[in-house]
Amino acid sequence: MEIATGTLAEPIAPPEPEPPRRDLTPAQWVRANLASTPLNVLLTVVVGLIAAWAAYRLLRWVFVTGDWAIVRVNLKLFMVGFYPADQLWRLWAAGYVMVAAVAFAGGAVTVAVRRPIEAVAGADTPGSTARPGAGRRVLDALHRFWPAVLGVIAILSFTRTLLPTIGVLGALVVGVVAAAAGTRTPARLRRWSPLIVVVGLIVALQIVIGGGDQTGWDDWGGLHLVVSATVAGIALAFPLGLLLALGRRSSLPAIRIVSTGYIEGFRAVPLVTLLFLGQYMIGFMFPNTIEPPSFLVRAVIAITLFEAAYIAEIVRGGLQAVPRGQVEAAQAIGLSPVGVMRLVVLPQALRAVIPAMVGQFISLFKDTSLLAIVGFFELIEVSDAVTKQDAFRGQGLRPLALAFVGLIYWAGCSTMSRESQRLERRLGVGER
Repeated sequence: MEIATGTLAEPIAPPEPEPPRRDLTPAQWVRANLASTPLNVLLTVVVGLIAAWAAYRLLRWVFVTGDWAIVRVNLKLFMVGFYPADQLWRLWAAGYVMVAAVAFAGGAVTVAVRRPIEAVAGADTPGSTARPGAGRRVLDALHRFWPAVLGVIAILSFTRTLLPTIGVLGALVVGVVAAAAGTRTPARLRRWSPLIVVVGLIVALQIVIGGGDQTGWDDWGGLHLVVSATVAGIALAFPLGLLLALGRRSSLPAIRIVSTGYIEGFRAVPLVTLLFLGQYMIGFMFPNTIEPPSFLVRAVIAITLFEAAYIAEIVRGGLQAVPRGQVEAAQAIGLSPVGVMRLVVLPQALRAVIPAMVGQFISLFKDTSLLAIVGFFELIEVSDAVTKQDAFRGQGLRPLALAFVGLIYWAGCSTMSRESQRLERRLGVGER
């Protein structure tokens, strides 16, 4: 019997096993990470003493020495500016409508995403799709939104009646009920659930400005103005930026040149310049027979045009990150150019730019402070105005007012950042 001869392939080395997980007790973790060497012990003690001293001084300033009467007396100015007191019910009604719309759409979208995953997981591991109880879901919600919850609690601590607290608790109940209703939406209607948010926004806007001149746009101020300008800027700038990104990659020279010129032009101009131009130039673009938009609408237009240019570049980066093979594969199965972009390219591109996109939204939220420069009574302007009141003039209370404003901005930015990180984990951004 002949034996075949030849060069034997070198054996492939087995992969190195992953190191076993170490479940350390708190004492073991401290010993391993903070006290492993004498130098680490010294650094831990020094840094711990400095942190304890800073925490003590901060807590003492917040709860003992700080005179927060300037915030308590002017809480309405911080929240809604000069909005008429007898029309505040409009803001509460609009808030309830938006909470219900967002919660309903969120419940429907969550079910649409979760059920296919549960079906796959249930096929592999029976019993693995058990949903957590109500208590666990409450704890999960607190863990997700604790910066926003902390901010709301801080604001409610300055109220002098129970009505705001009752109103917030009522909004929470409405949100829970609407989310539960959204989870029971028929499957064929879930794809249209985001339209509920658009309808809710339109209805809420009509409620807020339904009082005519008495509740006009220019009466808005404080946190109400900041949130409204941020939401309007995101809602309007994102689709415009998406179209500009697609236009810059278009094969048609006219569209590509116009989109590129727009993006590069608006990125080269500071936002404050656009705000000034919007206040003084937009009015000249309308004939005498047509009333020009209000000053707030002009500011929102300037913010939208500015943010759309940056969003376009973020989206373009995501489009360039999609491998060419994905496009060729989609074309091979007969998808039209619109279908390739809508079903294959855009989902991957937007998924890849979630961190940068949310970072831009956070920047927009903070950039609304520039509205004070063009005469709007937003949070920074309120913090300056309240210190000039007769009861608080010359008492050095500006740091307290600014600390309260900073807490509001921190709560909003931290909540958006945490939701971005959660969305990245759910979509596996950065994982292969």
